[in-house]
Amino acid sequence: MADWARIAATLAQDGQLALVTIDAVRGSSPREAGTRMMVRADGRIAGTIGGGTLEWQAIALAQQAMQRHPEGHAQTRGFALGPDMGQCCGGHVTLRIEVLARTDLAWLEPLVAAFRQDPAMVIAARPDARGILLREGQDPALPVPAGAVLEAPAEPAQPLLLFGAGHVGRALVLALAPLPFAIRWIDTRPELFPSHRPANTVAVATPTPVAEIAAAPPGAFILVMTHSHALDLDLMAAALDRPDLPYCGVIGSATKRARFTSQLGRLGLEPQAIARMICPVGRTDLGSKHPAVIAAGIAVELLQRKAALSLAQPSDAFRPQAGRA
Repeated sequence: MADWARIAATLAQDGQLALVTIDAVRGSSPREAGTRMMVRADGRIAGTIGGGTLEWQAIALAQQAMQRHPEGHAQTRGFALGPDMGQCCGGHVTLRIEVLARTDLAWLEPLVAAFRQDPAMVIAARPDARGILLREGQDPALPVPAGAVLEAPAEPAQPLLLFGAGHVGRALVLALAPLPFAIRWIDTRPELFPSHRPANTVAVATPTPVAEIAAAPPGAFILVMTHSHALDLDLMAAALDRPDLPYCGVIGSATKRARFTSQLGRLGLEPQAIARMICPVGRTDLGSKHPAVIAAGIAVELLQRKAALSLAQPSDAFRPQAGRA
């Protein structure tokens, strides 16, 4: 659970909450390091660290900590999942429990604002006198501030440029809302964007959407579903001309793929570049053309591509940079 906007809103309403984070894992565990759960004073939670006895005990510890330390507090606790928990994972998990007080909105609210501007940013964290990690947005290309480390998310967000705010585009944004994607949602028609959007989505109304391709970060996914086949073609041509964009998809049929293949060739793209075009996109065996069903099929494909990319290109970018702290 990494919805900082929800965390800030809950803290503003309740005046207190606890964040339970899997700090480290050895061996097997229900969830990976960086996974986070929010616990309210009455025991209600958002997110999960894997369920079972571990989660039940973590909620109890968080509630106890909130009662004892209303001004804020941090602690870590290790659990051997086999001997201590009776769970069959067999690994060892270290939990970090942070009790946040209303005063912590001083760093939470700027963090939320920064994420609205850049959902793919990383977080630099440094402990205060209570042990609470004060977090702020960090450009990964810049040195980590003195005394801080980069906080590892459970799963880094995959940048996705989504072109088109029609029915399927809106359904896809909702389908991807709880998933590890940082979405830049682009259309020429600002009136199509809903007033409320998921925290991982930034809406961009621009008369020159093709220019967004040139500005996309290396490794970004490109998904095109605009109202115009001509614009779809221009966007695909720009995306396929960048070999550092590993997913270039455009919604459509096999007929559209054949037509685009011919047109892209006439535009001068090499056959190996054109072969990278994904069309149709998503699962085609779901038996429905309802926008939500189409979106579900596309979400599965995007997750599969993201997983394959992570396996092929493991990254240390989000590990704590102890030597630079």
